Amino acid sequence: MAITTNAICNSFKKQLLEATHNFSNPGGNTFKLSMYTNSATLGKSTTSFTTGNEVSSPSGGYSSGGKALVNTGTSLATNTAITDFADLSFVGVTITARGALIYNDTASGDPAVAVLDFGGDKTASAGTFTIQFPAFTTSAAILRIA
Repeated sequence: MAITTNAICNSFKKQLLEATHNFSNPGGNTFKLSMYTNSATLGKSTTSFTTGNEVSSPSGGYSSGGKALVNTGTSLATNTAITDFADLSFVGVTITARGALIYNDTASGDPAVAVLDFGGDKTASAGTFTIQFPAFTTSAAILRIA
Protein backbone atom coordinates (compact mmCIF):
# COMPACT_ATOMS: atom_id res chain seq x y z
CA MET A 1 0.00 0.00 0.00
CA ALA A 2 1.51 3.29 -1.08
CA ILE A 3 -1.28 5.78 -0.45
CA THR A 4 0.02 6.84 2.91
CA THR A 5 -1.95 9.88 3.98
CA ASN A 6 -4.25 12.68 2.89
CA ALA A 7 -2.07 15.30 1.22
CA ILE A 8 -2.19 18.54 -0.71
CA CYS A 9 0.16 17.93 -3.63
CA ASN A 10 3.36 19.98 -3.56
CA SER A 11 3.07 20.82 -7.27
CA PHE A 12 -0.42 22.24 -6.57
CA LYS A 13 1.01 24.68 -4.02
CA LYS A 14 3.41 26.09 -6.61
CA GLN A 15 0.74 26.14 -9.31
CA LEU A 16 -1.49 28.30 -7.09
CA LEU A 17 1.14 31.02 -7.34
CA GLU A 18 1.22 30.55 -11.12
CA ALA A 19 -2.60 30.85 -11.51
CA THR A 20 -2.96 27.32 -12.89
CA HIS A 21 -6.12 26.55 -10.89
CA ASN A 22 -9.41 28.47 -10.81
CA PHE A 23 -11.94 27.37 -8.18
CA SER A 24 -14.51 30.06 -9.05
CA ASN A 25 -18.10 28.89 -9.30
CA PRO A 26 -19.37 29.47 -11.91
CA GLY A 27 -16.64 29.88 -14.50
CA GLY A 28 -13.76 28.00 -12.91
CA ASN A 29 -11.86 24.92 -13.96
CA THR A 30 -13.30 21.41 -14.02
CA PHE A 31 -11.93 19.25 -11.21
CA LYS A 32 -12.31 15.48 -11.19
CA LEU A 33 -11.91 12.69 -8.66
CA SER A 34 -10.36 9.39 -9.72
CA MET A 35 -10.08 6.35 -7.44
CA TYR A 36 -7.20 3.94 -6.93
CA THR A 37 -6.41 0.47 -5.58
CA ASN A 38 -4.09 -0.26 -2.68
CA SER A 39 -1.28 -0.81 -5.23
CA ALA A 40 -1.26 2.85 -6.29
CA THR A 41 1.60 5.15 -5.36
CA LEU A 42 0.04 8.51 -4.50
CA GLY A 43 1.12 11.22 -2.09
CA LYS A 44 2.27 14.81 -1.77
CA SER A 45 4.77 14.29 -4.61
CA THR A 46 2.03 13.25 -7.08
CA THR A 47 2.03 15.79 -9.91
CA SER A 48 -0.79 14.70 -12.25
CA PHE A 49 -3.60 12.28 -12.96
CA THR A 50 -2.44 8.77 -13.80
CA THR A 51 -4.23 5.61 -14.87
CA GLY A 52 -1.69 3.42 -13.03
CA ASN A 53 -3.56 1.26 -10.50
CA GLU A 54 -6.80 3.17 -11.03
CA VAL A 55 -9.88 1.13 -10.05
CA SER A 56 -12.08 -0.44 -12.68
CA SER A 57 -15.74 -1.33 -12.49
CA PRO A 58 -16.82 -4.36 -14.49
CA SER A 59 -20.41 -3.22 -14.00
CA GLY A 60 -19.63 0.03 -15.81
CA GLY A 61 -20.41 2.62 -13.13
CA TYR A 62 -16.83 3.89 -13.04
CA SER A 63 -14.84 5.10 -16.04
CA SER A 64 -11.14 5.84 -16.25
CA GLY A 65 -10.49 9.40 -15.14
CA GLY A 66 -13.24 9.29 -12.56
CA LYS A 67 -16.01 11.82 -12.39
CA ALA A 68 -16.35 15.60 -12.38
CA LEU A 69 -16.72 17.26 -9.00
CA VAL A 70 -19.23 20.02 -8.26
CA ASN A 71 -17.24 22.89 -6.81
CA THR A 72 -18.96 24.83 -4.02
CA GLY A 73 -16.94 27.96 -4.86
CA THR A 74 -14.58 29.89 -2.64
CA SER A 75 -14.86 31.82 0.58
CA LEU A 76 -12.66 33.80 2.96
CA ALA A 77 -13.34 34.06 6.68
CA THR A 78 -11.17 34.52 9.75
CA ASN A 79 -8.02 34.77 7.57
CA THR A 80 -8.68 31.38 5.94
CA ALA A 81 -9.51 30.89 2.26
CA ILE A 82 -11.48 27.73 1.46
CA THR A 83 -12.98 25.71 -1.34
CA ASP A 84 -14.84 22.42 -1.24
CA PHE A 85 -16.89 20.05 -3.36
CA ALA A 86 -20.31 18.44 -3.17
CA ASP A 87 -20.42 14.76 -2.23
CA LEU A 88 -19.76 12.50 -5.22
CA SER A 89 -21.43 9.15 -5.92
CA PHE A 90 -20.61 6.40 -8.38
CA VAL A 91 -23.79 4.40 -8.96
CA GLY A 92 -24.03 0.74 -9.98
CA VAL A 93 -20.39 -0.06 -9.28
CA THR A 94 -18.50 -3.07 -8.06
CA ILE A 95 -15.14 -1.73 -6.94
CA THR A 96 -12.58 -1.72 -4.17
CA ALA A 97 -10.73 1.56 -3.66
CA ARG A 98 -8.00 2.57 -1.21
CA GLY A 99 -7.87 6.25 -2.07
CA ALA A 100 -8.53 8.98 -4.60
CA LEU A 101 -6.93 11.84 -6.47
CA ILE A 102 -8.49 15.23 -7.07
CA TYR A 103 -7.08 16.78 -10.22
CA ASN A 104 -7.69 19.69 -12.58
CA ASP A 105 -9.17 18.28 -15.79
CA THR A 106 -9.14 21.70 -17.49
CA ALA A 107 -5.47 22.59 -17.11
CA SER A 108 -2.84 21.13 -19.41
CA GLY A 109 -1.43 17.83 -18.13
CA ASP A 110 -4.27 17.17 -15.64
CA PRO A 111 -2.34 18.55 -12.64
CA ALA A 112 -2.88 16.93 -9.23
CA VAL A 113 -4.53 18.87 -6.41
CA ALA A 114 -4.93 16.50 -3.47
CA VAL A 115 -4.63 12.84 -2.51
CA LEU A 116 -7.34 11.28 -0.36
CA ASP A 117 -6.48 8.25 1.78
CA PHE A 118 -9.55 6.20 2.71
CA GLY A 119 -7.67 4.60 5.62
CA GLY A 120 -8.21 1.12 4.18
CA ASP A 121 -9.92 -0.58 1.27
CA LYS A 122 -13.53 0.52 0.77
CA THR A 123 -15.86 -1.52 -1.42
CA ALA A 124 -19.17 -1.43 -3.21
CA SER A 125 -20.79 -4.48 -4.77
CA ALA A 126 -23.30 -3.64 -7.50
CA GLY A 127 -24.12 -0.57 -5.44
CA THR A 128 -23.27 3.07 -4.80
CA PHE A 129 -19.82 4.28 -3.76
CA THR A 130 -20.03 7.77 -2.23
CA ILE A 131 -17.22 10.17 -1.39
CA GLN A 132 -18.41 12.48 1.40
CA PHE A 133 -16.64 15.82 1.54
CA PRO A 134 -16.40 17.81 4.77
CA ALA A 135 -18.46 20.90 5.53
CA PHE A 136 -17.74 24.14 3.64
CA THR A 137 -16.26 25.87 6.70
CA THR A 138 -12.86 27.35 7.57
CA SER A 139 -12.18 24.49 9.97
CA ALA A 140 -13.32 21.59 7.78
CA ALA A 141 -13.26 22.33 4.01
CA ILE A 142 -11.19 19.96 1.90
CA LEU A 143 -8.88 22.77 0.75
CA ARG A 144 -7.93 25.50 3.25
CA ILE A 145 -5.25 28.16 3.11
CA ALA A 146 -4.62 29.95 6.39
